[in-house]
Amino acid sequence: MPLQAVDNRRLYRQIADQIATLIEKGEYGSGSRLPPERDLAKLLGVSRPSVREALIALEVQGYVEVRVGSGVYVLGPRPSARSEPLPSDSGPFELIRARWMIEGECAALAARSATKAQIRSMEEALDQMEVDRDKGTMPLVHDRLFHLRLAEASGNSALALVVKVLWDQRQGPLFTRLEHHFDTPGLWTVAIQEHRDILAAIARRDGAAARAAMRRHMDRAAKRFSTSWEMKKRR
Repeated sequence: MPLQAVDNRRLYRQIADQIATLIEKGEYGSGSRLPPERDLAKLLGVSRPSVREALIALEVQGYVEVRVGSGVYVLGPRPSARSEPLPSDSGPFELIRARWMIEGECAALAARSATKAQIRSMEEALDQMEVDRDKGTMPLVHDRLFHLRLAEASGNSALALVVKVLWDQRQGPLFTRLEHHFDTPGLWTVAIQEHRDILAAIARRDGAAARAAMRRHMDRAAKRFSTSWEMKKRR
């Protein structure tokens, strides 16, 4: 296998870049399954946690899909093209409202359909959000991962695709700037607890509570963004 040993600088990123390059070159074809974590770790001479971080990064970038209980599969030689950005007269609060509607239903469906492995995978994403927060890193990568895994757990692939498209819109300059004002450890602590409330409702198979917890999270997120923005303007 044409993999090379890597040094210790930003280890997971180097691993992810190597695998992404192999995908781009067709070494791993669309639909093919990547070797298990332990095999990749041995071939690269790195730890399994570093490989796991790299696979998460590749999943977020759209190179691979993690199928719980099955493995990691290549989506294609390149990440899917981004959807068109929101029109200039649209904004982050419209996006949050759309997510309020769609992700609320995803949460309710996940309460009915999620497997134990999918619930564990969502919990792992939340644990990583806390790790990021404690390191002083904005935990957006694992925040996104939690929501995408929840959408997949709904059992409806069309809804999962819509959630991914809505999350991709967060990369726009207006939303990114707004989230920058939101980025404080205290606010993220509150947000993470809201995520755990959603997951707790899903784990106990309470669809109505899961929907309500997700919509409450979206309402509070909109309020936090608005408050943070107003505070920033007054400084």
